Amino acid sequence: MKTHLLALDQGTSSSRAIVFDREGRLVAMAQREFAQHYPQPGWVEHEPEEIWQTQLATAREALAKAGLQAADIASIGITNQRETTVLWHRKTGQPLHRAIVWQDRRTEPFCAELRASQEAGDIRARTGLVIDPYFSGTKLRWLLDHVPGARAQAEAGELAFGTIDTWLLWRLTGGRVHATDVSNASRTMLFNLEAGDWDDTLLKQLNIPRSLLPAVHPSCHRFGETDAALLGASLPIDGIAGDQQAALFGQACFEAGLVKNTYGTGCFMLMHTGAQARRSAQGLLGTRAAQVGPQAQFALEGAVFIGGAVVQWLRDGLHAVRSSSEVEALAGSVPDSGGVMFVPAFTGLGAPYWDAEARGAIVGLTRGSTTAHIARAAVEAIAFQSAALLQAMSVEGGPVAELRVDGGASVNNTLMQFQADLTGVPVVRPRVTETTALGAAYLAGLGAGVWGSLPELAAHWQVERRFEPQMPRSEAAKRMADWEHAVRQARAR
Repeated sequence: MKTHLLALDQGTSSSRAIVFDREGRLVAMAQREFAQHYPQPGWVEHEPEEIWQTQLATAREALAKAGLQAADIASIGITNQRETTVLWHRKTGQPLHRAIVWQDRRTEPFCAELRASQEAGDIRARTGLVIDPYFSGTKLRWLLDHVPGARAQAEAGELAFGTIDTWLLWRLTGGRVHATDVSNASRTMLFNLEAGDWDDTLLKQLNIPRSLLPAVHPSCHRFGETDAALLGASLPIDGIAGDQQAALFGQACFEAGLVKNTYGTGCFMLMHTGAQARRSAQGLLGTRAAQVGPQAQFALEGAVFIGGAVVQWLRDGLHAVRSSSEVEALAGSVPDSGGVMFVPAFTGLGAPYWDAEARGAIVGLTRGSTTAHIARAAVEAIAFQSAALLQAMSVEGGPVAELRVDGGASVNNTLMQFQADLTGVPVVRPRVTETTALGAAYLAGLGAGVWGSLPELAAHWQVERRFEPQMPRSEAAKRMADWEHAVRQARAR
């Protein structure tokens, strides 16, 4: 029996491919970065063809590193940067424009119009999302309105829209399959969260032809087979999920109440809410979790826009360090931040605040403050923002027993201990921290019969380290009050 899985992990700055074995162990990995394009302030674009070529190259390289042939692979799973929007010709496969990346803010004027309209509450109720340029719907509307001839071609049924998973699936199958999964569809602002289908009312409000849209399937599904010429044999594609839902699945958060937080450029926290969609009054988003079988699964999500990116600012903006790896040692050289609070609202604040006008602030400086105190405050800001999210989730979804963590900054022991102290909840780091790719591999493996059930997958999840809260709850409450005070100052514009 074939027991290896190939996960394609298409991210915002690089494409990766990882081979996993039946025990969920990483066998080989390949990674290639690609260009970021900033044609105007606030605009971020990628070349779809470069995404495809780097992803294909990493798949071939990972197989070679693993010493495997395509025929040894049971199935492929895809996980992807969500919301990034591609529009292409169905006959030629050629994109009409660069992909508009999830970070792009060009549609804010249109979003402001939508927020002021009578339909604003209806959009939130139908999608579970706030109206924001973050999501794909307004990006697609922009392409139709600004690319010459695009709208006429769309109305004639000649064009296809997709997020990056759909684009890769199209290319992998030689243009035979135009589809996505529920987790990616739920991030478009065009998908009815509870009905589980594209919403005709939303399509009318945004003036988007339904013929553009891909078919929507569960995350574990036989989406199609690859062209044999690409990897040496035709392989099934049995799993697709957006990166954060894939990480939730890779963390074995299969039941309501389980929570994971990914510490990357930003931070993304998801709470599984089971078969029930929740409407948040705390600034959280309702979304679809990865789905196995016919029963819909839901989650609450909160996004921190600036997480690990604050470390890059310390290096490139403040020049406080020469490399990002120095930050943990610099922050650890002082016992605390000396009263300094750092709100890294460089691009506004995400959940639970949703304030696009907020700007970064460093408060509490004295003559005794040093770069070490600022570095400590910057690292702690990642934990403060995540703690605010967890507080909101606890209100919406009930008490949280533990916080499962992954992502680059999760290796910082000082940060993880401070996170546990602030939240009063144990922070648990797994042995395999490549949980996004692992989630895609799990979905593909379930579809291909490598694994038979969710409990079987859960048994593979193993703890590397558990951080128990040590700070008195009264002190943690004071620290969080200081944080909220600093946030109010960052929002005072």
